[in-house]
Amino acid sequence: MFQSVELPFWALVLIVGFAAVTFASHFLFPSVRWFFRKRAERAVARLNQRLKRPIQPFKLMRRQDQVIRLVYDPQVMEAVRQHARDEGIPPNVAFEKARSYAREIVPGFSTATYFGFAIRLARRLGEGLYDVVVRAEDQRQLDGIDPDDAIVFVMNHRSNMDYVLVTWLAAQQAALSYAVGEWARIWPLKSFIHAMGAYFIRRRYANPLYRAVLARYVQMSVQQGSTQAIFPEGGLSLDGRLGAGRVGLLTYILRGWDTRSAHDVVFVPVALNYDRVLEDRVLIAAQASGKRRFRGRPRVALAFVARVVWQKLRGRFRGFGQAAVSYGKPVSLRSYLDTSPEADADALVALLMGRIQDAMPVLAVPLAAAALQKSGGRGAWSQLQAEAQTLLVAQSDMPDPLDTLLERGLEHLQLRGMIHKENNGFTIAPGEEAAIAYYAASVIQSAPDEAQSDVMPKT
Repeated sequence: MFQSVELPFWALVLIVGFAAVTFASHFLFPSVRWFFRKRAERAVARLNQRLKRPIQPFKLMRRQDQVIRLVYDPQVMEAVRQHARDEGIPPNVAFEKARSYAREIVPGFSTATYFGFAIRLARRLGEGLYDVVVRAEDQRQLDGIDPDDAIVFVMNHRSNMDYVLVTWLAAQQAALSYAVGEWARIWPLKSFIHAMGAYFIRRRYANPLYRAVLARYVQMSVQQGSTQAIFPEGGLSLDGRLGAGRVGLLTYILRGWDTRSAHDVVFVPVALNYDRVLEDRVLIAAQASGKRRFRGRPRVALAFVARVVWQKLRGRFRGFGQAAVSYGKPVSLRSYLDTSPEADADALVALLMGRIQDAMPVLAVPLAAAALQKSGGRGAWSQLQAEAQTLLVAQSDMPDPLDTLLERGLEHLQLRGMIHKENNGFTIAPGEEAAIAYYAASVIQSAPDEAQSDVMPKT
């Protein structure tokens, strides 16, 4: 028993290595995990003291636990059996397919990533590029939402900066969970998006089994009180107008809500607008081609970032104007169904999109572009004033005087070379007609019908 045994050096290394791994997995790793878990729990407890809507346990579950809970949900299991019958495949194969969908959808929320890094980055980007303006039609009603109710922010999609602005502005209230498209499923962005609590959705090639898994995840998340943020338009606006809403995620929420529930679901319309959309040229080109394809040009993007940084270092960066976030009147799902028991997701999305349109902020550049477009592409200052007045006849809560907005918008368009000034008149620069129409769209769409009748066609 105590006799010496000769071993090759490589065998000794293997034995010591296996012993070290066994020791670590049985004694060291559990202690380390316990240490970091306790630290994370204390950090979440401190966060929940300052958040109006505390982080729900559902978001803090281990990702693997959420996946298991989702795939073994009775509705998902029934969808698995139906998929196996429809496709003529063994149930275990269909189950593995459902498991892969669940892994793809379910995020792995990280409080350190969200509150320690993402919020600070979002704030610096927002304040560094724009003068951010926040408005609310009825702040008291927003403040009066029960903390136990689930909130769903329903937003128009103007720019990828939408994620940045709303994440930052909601940071004192709650941790948002976004539904993001397939564009974000690239390394290393995928891991970061998952750590932010966002979940991926397939807008194409989705079969009934996938939709069943996605529906149950959305329903479970809302039932647990997680704060959601969705873009019913399904993509960025290519023409600057508020598009028609899609009912996908709203349908899932309606189907999964129990009228006997003690907690409500409150939809908060959010309208976003910008004096300058960072992706404007890409979106305008996609609109002209008739195809929703965005060809990223890394060199152009890097050159743009370098130019902004250089201007900031030299103190010559003038900013991109205002970025406005306007909260419309909330819609209580319980009250809505009580007053309209026969209403479906189509009626609900129409109501929400209408409230987003009503809350759409009027900013300087869109106003100046709309006045120029309505005047036929050229006009003197007095003419543009008159055109702007007809466009804003229904606006009663303008943040600045009309003349101030118009002057600031014209100056911004001049700096970008989109218009020319000759004497006291302004003219759209050749080739910039589509860009002017893009920025004008948000104001013209909200204007009275008679003010829209003589707007020149987009080119």
